[in-house]
Amino acid sequence: MAMNQVKKIRESLLMSKAELARKAGISPLTVDRIESGAPCRLSTMRKLILALGLRLEDREKVFPEQKE
Repeated sequence: MAMNQVKKIRESLLMSKAELARKAGISPLTVDRIESGAPCRLSTMRKLILALGLRLEDREKVFPEQKE
């Protein structure tokens, strides 16, 4: 599975999984799965990117190997 940078960015912001999940409108279990490298929907990627305070244009910073 392709690794993403969700955990690294979340931790650099001193944000808990629960806080990220709340801001993104997803479950903490989903955050945990994505941080472990599980695939997710594009809509979920979008929610996470915005919840991390990034722009959608910064998608490659969070999900580096995802194809459109």
